[in-house]
Amino acid sequence: MSKTKHNIMLLFPDGVGIRNFLYSNVFKGREKELVLFHAFDTKTEQVVKDITAIQNTISIPKYSESLKEKFLRELICFARLKHNAKLVNNPTVLTNWKTHHKGLFKTLFYKFIEFASYGFSRYERILKLEKRYQKTIRDSIFYNEVREILLVKAPEKLFCSHQRGVQCAPIFAAAKDLGIETITVIYSWDNLPKARLALQADKYLVWSDCMKEELKLYYPEIASSQIFITGTPQFECYQHSENIIPKEAFYTRYNLDLNKKIICYSGDDVLTCPDDPQYLADLADELIKNNLDNEYQILLRRCPVDISGRFEKIISQYPNLIKQAPPLWNFEPNSSWTTIYPLPEDVKLLVSTVYYSDVVVNLGSTMAFDFGMFDKPCIYINYDQEEKVNPDWSVKTIYQFQHFKSMPNNNVVLWWNSKDNLVTLMAEFKSNFDIKNIRGWTEIVIEDASEASQNISNVLFYDK
Repeated sequence: MSKTKHNIMLLFPDGVGIRNFLYSNVFKGREKELVLFHAFDTKTEQVVKDITAIQNTISIPKYSESLKEKFLRELICFARLKHNAKLVNNPTVLTNWKTHHKGLFKTLFYKFIEFASYGFSRYERILKLEKRYQKTIRDSIFYNEVREILLVKAPEKLFCSHQRGVQCAPIFAAAKDLGIETITVIYSWDNLPKARLALQADKYLVWSDCMKEELKLYYPEIASSQIFITGTPQFECYQHSENIIPKEAFYTRYNLDLNKKIICYSGDDVLTCPDDPQYLADLADELIKNNLDNEYQILLRRCPVDISGRFEKIISQYPNLIKQAPPLWNFEPNSSWTTIYPLPEDVKLLVSTVYYSDVVVNLGSTMAFDFGMFDKPCIYINYDQEEKVNPDWSVKTIYQFQHFKSMPNNNVVLWWNSKDNLVTLMAEFKSNFDIKNIRGWTEIVIEDASEASQNISNVLFYDK
């Protein structure tokens, strides 16, 4: 077989990185130099080709993780979680370990991992586990298949859209063995404490100096020279006015009243906030009770992967107050992550939602930064429902998560501490909310939100 030369192979194990890397300017103008190594279905592959103009594509071979690989990977994860929890003195780190499993085999499997983890309390032993895992993933048929693909395509560099893809570990191992430079990104602001850094790369791209210090803390074996602060393209869309839908068209499309201000309620997934519908109902109740429904309307943007229908009952109770702007994502029930991705139109929908809303109500997500891009405040939900869907769930746990330690002060957002203090918050964000606070937090977590594409491109194409 003849070799086809491509400078960079893009490894996309699922659809979650499409928006950040293929809808941004990271690879713009360099499509002919790229080959997309992906796990998309045929339909998604064609959509990506049409959107991005990247025509060189290869499907990742079918990957089946062996029991030994899975055992070592999960043992490393749990051992690291215990280590990380002690390292930062934060027991909520351990909530990233799932303790309830369906079926006897899975239950016993994970119980055995928990038992085995006691032998790996010292960090040096965790690193020995990592070496065993790296050796094991090189013994598979999958490793040999991807090694052959890399030999034929012979890329100079291999870039992965996120750091946690299980099937990406043997691909990166094969690339390393062939002398191909490997680069991955830390996908989100809360990823590092979760001990799901599956890839051993030559270079790691992070959002900020804060994230670089986190990476050095949790993975001291990674040299500082391997870590590049690039920012994330996730927020660049707010810099482009063409992403704002004209006001009348936007209001008409989502049945909004041009004479009323908008409160965006941004939903989480079912596990992150099981009581989301009741919080939405509380918001509606308080607006009506205080005659604020004459001034405000609620625009619900649910989490793109939440297709539970759990909001429908609440929406039907307040048809004149709550409107919906459903995320424009390709998402089919019972589909895998390979077919879940935002459509280009969703970028404009999100930017316009932020632009036309006065404030967002949310449980602890990065929507605080999205709204901060337009100097808009965020209200974080900070009280428990009296009747909870999951009795073990609490906001008290949520805001103890390690990534919230990056807050420079408590004034970066407004805190909805009880149902009946909403009116006070409404008055506060209209009169004396200091936007400098969210800007300060943004600078810590994201740094410069406007140069990420160029920074990443510089590392990929120009850094040797």
